[in-house]
Amino acid sequence: MYEHRMLLRMAFCGSKVSLHVILYSLFAIYFLRFENYWCVDAHSTHSTLVVDANNKVSPRTIPNTFLGVFVEEINHACAGGLWAELVSNRGFEAGGLNNTSNIYPWSIIGNKSFISVSINYTSCFERNKAALQMDVYCSDHNPCPIGGVGISNPGYWGMNIEQGKWYKVVYHVKSEGKFDFQLSFTGVDVIKMTSNITQVSEGGKWKRVETVVEANATNHYSSLQITTTNEGSYLLDQVSVMPLDTYMGHGYRKDLFQMVADLKPKFIRFPGMFKFYDSKGGGTYVEGDYLKNHYLWKDTIGPWEERPGHYNDIWNYWSDDGIGYLEYLQLVEDLGALPIWVFNAGFSRHEEINTTNLAPYVQDALDGIEFARGSPKSKWGSVRARLGHPEPFDLRYVAIGNEDCEFSNYQENYLKFYDAIKSAYPDMKIISNCDASSTPLNHPADLFDFHIYTNSSDLFSKSTQFDHTSRSGPKAFVSEYAVWRQDAANGSLLAALAEAAFLIGLEKNRWIPDAIVFDSHQLYGTPSYWVQKLFIESSGATFIHSKLKTTSSNKLIASAISWQNSTDKKNYIRIKVVNFGAATETLHIRIHGFSISQLFRSVKTVITSTNVMDENSFSQPTKVVPQTSSAVNVKRKIHAVVSPYSVTSFDLLVY
Repeated sequence: MYEHRMLLRMAFCGSKVSLHVILYSLFAIYFLRFENYWCVDAHSTHSTLVVDANNKVSPRTIPNTFLGVFVEEINHACAGGLWAELVSNRGFEAGGLNNTSNIYPWSIIGNKSFISVSINYTSCFERNKAALQMDVYCSDHNPCPIGGVGISNPGYWGMNIEQGKWYKVVYHVKSEGKFDFQLSFTGVDVIKMTSNITQVSEGGKWKRVETVVEANATNHYSSLQITTTNEGSYLLDQVSVMPLDTYMGHGYRKDLFQMVADLKPKFIRFPGMFKFYDSKGGGTYVEGDYLKNHYLWKDTIGPWEERPGHYNDIWNYWSDDGIGYLEYLQLVEDLGALPIWVFNAGFSRHEEINTTNLAPYVQDALDGIEFARGSPKSKWGSVRARLGHPEPFDLRYVAIGNEDCEFSNYQENYLKFYDAIKSAYPDMKIISNCDASSTPLNHPADLFDFHIYTNSSDLFSKSTQFDHTSRSGPKAFVSEYAVWRQDAANGSLLAALAEAAFLIGLEKNRWIPDAIVFDSHQLYGTPSYWVQKLFIESSGATFIHSKLKTTSSNKLIASAISWQNSTDKKNYIRIKVVNFGAATETLHIRIHGFSISQLFRSVKTVITSTNVMDENSFSQPTKVVPQTSSAVNVKRKIHAVVSPYSVTSFDLLVY
């Protein structure tokens, strides 16, 4: 069984998030007449949290863009994940221009003495010249074996074919004579879920063949097979299988889309920027290891057959760019979020463009902005309109490069982009790569990008990172953060706890992890995903002043917000507490700003587990998920036991 991870880092126009883990288990609460108590561990430490809910005392509105999502094309999060295309290397381009034998992941099926395959560069698609040449040697005197011979594609980790669902199959073929192909989806048990025979009588010309098939059985790890029993030489290209049941018909896999939608992101940062340097390398999808492989938005729009695709030399796999610039913008719109577009500023991991040669990059960025938000009568806005989206997208934010501040040319390059964009679009908010959390920037910017990847203890301590950042300069955009390496494992509770503490620090400063693990048909959220959901209501909420007094060696962090629930239109107070220590905490919560007789309805949510390195998995997808309990008639003084290594939230509805 294969599993892959969707890096959907969450951020705020002032801070970011990453991926890792949190776990929850719930304990019974016992409520008495005036106060609610939990059984107290003899080894627990005692802390007091005073929440001042009087709006006259230091109320601060958290921006309504506090939380968002960073979509990274890593581990096939988009190609093979969020984007529902089932065929991998559908255009046969992945082997490169100088390799005529590499057709991976396609393979020959049937007796190899009857068939040979190679890459032939005579396709009808000008920007995709590679096609598969398939020579079949069957004849009347030497007939093909039963079932024929042909080629098979397993998709990214098996094609999820489900009984009763419909799939559109498209391929392009050229043959000198009449032929027939049989299409089938065959599972690991060699049972055909569906099949379709196509006869083509025209010879010598490329023909587009399209058919829709219904699956008569289910297999989550199927392969597409194209076979024939006819002798001949055939050219095949641009083979696609798409389920008809995608989100709004826009091509997104429904279950993964819903996992993202459930986070209620206020913005989406794309098309993928994550960078790190270690013994295994790393880098940014938008830049490439080398500029020849960097992301070119103009190559990702238009008919999918005409998109050249590109080699993702950062993560070492081919991207056919089925999900391109327009699809990213559509995704953001479908999620009801704002787009944050990151474009190449003239850098790869190993190269940098001199500022004097930067003009094509600057124009490309301006064209990209016009494509997104220009009038249907503008040059690039009209292209967008012809592609089916006449209304402009609400593009308000762009980032000039990603983690490029270290390059010698960055500042000069940045200013070229900044001046050109501000001249054409004065309202556009521009994000710098340079960190201004401790040292002021020496160039203009509306926001600065802050990234951090570290161990759990260090990230926990970073909850105060922005306490002393200047309020007069650009705002922080924390677009990437995570606990990683040993502390993170595959998504541990320990990592999620540290990330939750970091988020509280961002929330406190009015600034702003995430992994969805999936294979062909199933998915789950890591503990970090569930931690992220605890912060959904922070966007646009009011941060309430609170003061924590603790004897727990600074292992406890807490915050409080007030917000109106969009469903029931009622007002709530949410108190979040992270216990990063091994001891149980007895927490006394006192809420000021209400009368002494005021009663609350309380919902308590806990994320914890018996082991800080616990993770979710396909076999145990809910091992670490939020557990809730509720109670009424809770007084404004609450005594609760907070479990070791836990995230706890209290939602209080005032009667």
